[in-house]
Formats: sequence, structure tokens, C-alpha cells
Amino acid sequence: MAEVKLPIQDENIEESELGEPQIQDPSEVEPRPDIPSELNILPLRDSVIYPMLIAPLSVARESSVQLIDESIVGNNRVIGVVAQRQPQEENPGFDDVYEYGCAVIIRTLVKMPDAVRLIVQGVSRFRIVEQIQQEPYLRARIEVIEEKDVPEDRAEEVEALRRSVAALFEQAIRLSPQLPDELRTLTQAVQETNVMTDLVAAHMTLSVDDKQTILETPVIEDRLRSLLEMLSKEVRVLELTSKVQSEVNTELSKTQRDYYLREQLKAIQRELGEADDRGEELEELRGKIDEAGLPEAALKEVNREYDRLRRMNPGAPEYTVARTYVDAMVAMPWNASSQDNLDLGHVKEVLDSDHFGLEKIKDRIIEFLAVRKVKTEGAIRQPILCFAGPPGVGKTSLGRSIATAMGRKYGRISLGGMRDEAEIRGHRRTYIGAMPGQIVQALRRAETNNPVLVLDEIDKLGSDFRGDPSSALLEVLDPEQNATFRDHYLDVPFDLSRVFFITTANRLDTIPAPLRDRMEIIELGGYTEEEKIEIAERHLIPKQVEEHGLRSNQIAFRREAAQKIVRHYTREAGVRNLEREIGSVIRKVTRMFAEGHTAKVTVNAKFVETALGAPRFMHDEVVEREMTPGTAVGLAWTPVGGDVLFIETTKMPGHKGLIVTGQLGDVMKESVTAALSYVRSHADALKINPDFYDKTEIHVHVPAGAVPKDGPSAGVTMLTALTSLLTNRKVKPRLAMTGEITLSGQVLPVGGIKEKVLAAQRAGVETLILPDQNEKDYLEDVPVEIRGKLKAHFVKNAEQVLKLALEKPTTRS
Repeated sequence: MAEVKLPIQDENIEESELGEPQIQDPSEVEPRPDIPSELNILPLRDSVIYPMLIAPLSVARESSVQLIDESIVGNNRVIGVVAQRQPQEENPGFDDVYEYGCAVIIRTLVKMPDAVRLIVQGVSRFRIVEQIQQEPYLRARIEVIEEKDVPEDRAEEVEALRRSVAALFEQAIRLSPQLPDELRTLTQAVQETNVMTDLVAAHMTLSVDDKQTILETPVIEDRLRSLLEMLSKEVRVLELTSKVQSEVNTELSKTQRDYYLREQLKAIQRELGEADDRGEELEELRGKIDEAGLPEAALKEVNREYDRLRRMNPGAPEYTVARTYVDAMVAMPWNASSQDNLDLGHVKEVLDSDHFGLEKIKDRIIEFLAVRKVKTEGAIRQPILCFAGPPGVGKTSLGRSIATAMGRKYGRISLGGMRDEAEIRGHRRTYIGAMPGQIVQALRRAETNNPVLVLDEIDKLGSDFRGDPSSALLEVLDPEQNATFRDHYLDVPFDLSRVFFITTANRLDTIPAPLRDRMEIIELGGYTEEEKIEIAERHLIPKQVEEHGLRSNQIAFRREAAQKIVRHYTREAGVRNLEREIGSVIRKVTRMFAEGHTAKVTVNAKFVETALGAPRFMHDEVVEREMTPGTAVGLAWTPVGGDVLFIETTKMPGHKGLIVTGQLGDVMKESVTAALSYVRSHADALKINPDFYDKTEIHVHVPAGAVPKDGPSAGVTMLTALTSLLTNRKVKPRLAMTGEITLSGQVLPVGGIKEKVLAAQRAGVETLILPDQNEKDYLEDVPVEIRGKLKAHFVKNAEQVLKLALEKPTTRS
């Protein structure tokens, strides 16, 4: 073998000298050096070297550098290189490298500060047959694997395989941007089939395992078949990749064109001195996001949308959607909250100045603030109150007063007629015109996360194919769930547990039971005459005087005038009509001043009658009605307050007939039937002819037939009216009653006691008959001054009712 010089350089190797593996020109190839039976083994991380190929190496391991140094000093430039099984192994042993490798000769060596750079040339394949040493570097006895000649009978098949490999290699070069076009001529330039096979395997982007398979296959025919299979797979992947990229480029061509045009437009605008506001806008938005104090989940979602926004074309339809979403998230009061006013005396003073009466609600608010004042650590559950009562008693305005007294922001949502669930939970952002739900929008308007939020008319929610808002409210009004309320538009949890929810309703039976169970219900009954007069003097009259442009020195409103309006012009549970009538009176005064009147006007009872006309209610309803036998007065609850109910009965010759008129509901019809059955079963005790029903037809009528009437509280009234008819005994004057009755004669409790009692007092009733189990409601809910004007009897059975209600018998039926 001719002697080959080994230059040792101290300067860096140029980039071109460390290029891809190359095959040496056959005219420059030296005679093949002798390969000793024992070789120093150099492990390689991610590469496989083949015979006749020139390749660059970089050696940095301490053991590998020592191997190179000792090999050069010993004038032994032939070493063995073997691929590692696991590239991350730092100190590989024989178990960590493959059994087959390639003997190489070191052609060039350059020492660098951090590594040794080599250029080596492959000589021949070998197999490790015996391990000699592992420290300080690997050394083994090897067996050289010689290339076998191709049998003549297999030459044509090998040539066919060679041409297939060459064709696939050229196709891979055409499809792969990583492979230079100059490689296409290599398959024709190299005549030796085994060298061409190794050359293709070295340049293709195959895995280390696949390249090692080519190295370990000694038979050229099998080697070509393995390489052909690998190339076929690679070419299929490249073709699919090229197809996908082509389709993507086609789809993006218009977008890219628009982008380039807009970039050019921006450049032209900069040249013309026109400002580019988009960058400043995005920077301003970034600052808002950083200052918003969003929780982790919300910040992650906003950052994701913001990144999309920066990459998105401003003209794209989704740009506005993403920008609107980010603005909505930033505007939410994630950490902004107002401080509660814990001065209980001040809170009570504010509530008393805004509303007269309503002591139960005021006490509940003060109790809540007392808990906030005493409990300084941990979470405090916000109450969810439901103010139930007739219209005009101040349910909605009370919510605003509570917010003012507590020092919180106020928000209001009207639920009346709401049918779409998205009004509560919001729309998903995939819909055109999507927006957050009313709950989130109210919080954004309030700019705090703990406002007093009034949900008005919760009993008037609807439901249809768009959803059920009442079901969506279950999460909002549940203290155990609303801490993680997720609006469909925001799509991140928002804590509603700090919101003070107040709902209002005229009636409770239309509210779904699961929703009603989540609220603390506080019933507001109607006002008494004295309360209405006080409300008029304290609130309604000053408000109407101011709204009509008058001064306090121009008008004097006497108490007798307010009393006349309350007593003779309005008979409602609330004060809404009272305010209208007061406004009508004050408008007359305003007209007088507009026509030139200058002196102070005093509004008295006579002026009220002049302004409003003749009184609508001259006498009490009960006094006006003639109480003949068969007539009784009952008490009923309606959504607008209590009312008196006159029940009239008459009899005529007939045969077992019962006529019920007056637009009664099923419940009240059943009460009539039950009362008649009780009378028939106790005819002897009531001193009624037992066979009266065989010869008599009875007609039960409830006047005001245009008004629907139903409810379970007319049983005792029906019984009293029938008994009065059949015994010819009048019901005592100025007496009214309420209660349900069973077939056995037991009197059952009913609801709405305060409203019914107030209605009775307004109608001129002096004596009441109530169920015994409602005595606690009468004592707790009915004001003391009203109880002082009435005499109440509490009964347990029908006998007591009839004994108290009917006058002494004069004629037996």
C-alpha cells in the first residue's frame, strides 16, 4: 500500500470539507489498506458509514478523543466505527452498539478547542466477534465481511433491481427539497452495484435502523431489495407531502396575494406619512390584557385569541370576532369589587328613608351585613332572596335601595317573557352575532364582581324550542354551583358567588319547583291604609311635586286629602295606582299655575273630589251587599293582592241537580261538591230535611263572571253559603272567612293570610273566620293596627265555622 500522508492542522476546517458523505473518484482511490484483526471501536450517535464513502466526523467524548490520539500516535489510521443503538447514551459499551460496523481510514484530522474533526473513508464491512476491552475505549477482534460476486444466473435480476433503485432515487431527489439535484448523476457515474447501493442509502433520509439493515446485509441482491422497499415507502411519503403542500398553496394563494398587497399598501402609507394604527392598537390591547388581572384559565384563552389576532389579516371575517371576544374578556370585572358598608345604623337609616314598613326584609339585609362584619375570614355565602308579592309594593325599587345602603353597584335584568336559554348562558362564538348572556353583560355594566343584581319577574319566564331559561338559572342561583358559572360566549369559569341576587315575583306557583328551592322567599303583602298614607306623604307626594315642576312653597297636601284618595279612589294591594291618582291631582295644581295663579294651593279632601271626580268607592263592599240566606263572603288571594269573594246560592224545584257558574276553576268546583256532600251527610245534625236533594236543584254562583276564579281556600265559604240556604239562616254581617274543608269536616290551612286580611279590612269586614293552623301567620304577618280593628276566630272543624258564621235559626228548612 502506498504511503498516505496525514496532515495535522491547527486551524478550523472549512464548511465544504465537512459536507455530505461522498464517494471517492476511482482514479484517486488508493490500494485498499490491510485491516488488522483487532480494531479500536468508535461509537457513532446518529450515522452509519459505508465502504468507499468519505464522511466528516466530529469527536467530543473524552474516551473517543483518546482513541483517536492513540491511533494516530501508533500510526494506526484504520479504526472501526459502529452506530449506537441509543443516541443519548454518553458512555456506550458493547451492549449499546450494533454488532456490525465499517472499518475506516482517517484521512484528515483537525483539533478544535471543544472537539476533534475528522474526515474518514470507509474501507469494508466487519462484524465484532470478540470483545477485548471497554476502558478507556472500546477495542474488539473483528471479522471482515467481503463483497461476494454476483452469480451469472442472477446478474439480470440484480441489474433490474439496480435500475429500480436508481429510478426511485431520482424520483426522491425530484420530490425532496433537501436533496440537491446534482445527486441524480451519481447512480450513472458509479458502476459498481454495491457502491451505488451504499451511496443511495447514505444520502437518503432513512432512520439509523434502516441504514444499519443495509450495512448488515452481505448479499447484494437482498441489499437491493431492502433498499428498494425503503425507497418506495419514502417516495410515497414525499409524493403525499408534495400533494398536500400543493393543495395548501392553492388555497392560500389568494390570501397570500391579499397579504402582500396589504403589506405594500402599508409601505405606501408609511411613505406618504400616514400612520399605521394596527400595531399601536394591538400594543394597547396587550396592555389591557396585562392590566385586567385575569385568572389563569381566562388568561390562557385570551392569550390564545390574541396570538390568533396578531397573525390574522384585519380584513378576515374572524378578525372582528376575535377582537370582540378579547375586548369582552378584558372588560369583565375579574378582580374588581366594591367594599361593603358595614355601618349597620347607616344601612338601616338608608332603607328606612327609601321605604316605609317592610321590616322583615330590612332585618334580613342587616343580618347579612352583621355576618360580614363578624366573620372576617373565609368565604361568605351571598343570600339569594326572592321578593314575592302583588304589583306596586316596591319589590324592584327595594333592590336598588339595598344596593345603595350596602355601597354596592346595582344591576337589573328583566326576565318577563324571556324564552331563549342563550339570554342567560350566552351564545357560542360559532354563531353569527354571538354575544354573552344577560348575567355576564350585567356584571360588565356594573364593573364589579359583587353587585346587587335584581332578576325581575322570575315568575314570567317562558320556554320553547330555543331552550328553557328557568333551567339555565338553576346554576346561576345555586350557591354551590355558581362559583364556576361558564357562559357559552366567554367559555371560561366566572365566579358568581359574590353577586347578591334578588329575584321578584308576583306569584310562586308558576316558578319551577327546583328553581324555587334555591331561593329564600320573602313575601311582601299589601299595604294597610295607614301605611299607604305614610308612603304617600313621605315619598309619593314629594316625588310627584318635583316631577311636575312645582316647589314646596307652592303646594300644601293635607293628610285628609291623601286619606280620601286611599279610601275612596284606590283599593289595591300596592301603591302604583295611588301614585297615579296623586299625580292627577298635582297636574290640576300645575295647570292652575300655568294659567296665572300665584297664591299657594292647599290640596284638601274637597279639592281631591274636584280634581278626580266622584269617589269610586263610596261604601264598603260588604256593607253594600245585602246578606240574604244563601250568601256568604269569602277571602281569596290573587297575584295582584287579596280580594273578597261573594258566593250566592239558591234552590229551585228539580231532581238532584247542581249548577255552578261564575267561571270557576276545577279546584273551586270540587270545593262546591265537597261542601254539598258534607251538608247531605250531616243533614240531621244541621236540621235539614234528609231528602232535600231528591226534590231540589241547587245553583251556586260567584259574581264577576268575567274574572277566572280558582283556588283551594273557598271550601268553608261554600259550606256556609249552602248551609245558610238550606237552613234559611243568614250569615252574620261584616263577616268573611277562608279555609279549605274536607269531607269529614276538618278545616285545612291556606296561604296568603296577610293579603286576605288586608282585603277584608278594606272591604269593611269586622269579623274573620280563619283556620286554626293559620293563627301564627295572622299574628306574625298582619300589622298590629289592623288586628286591633278586626275580631278573628280560629276554627278546626266545620261545626265551629257554622256556629260562628250563621245567625240563630228562625225557620226550619
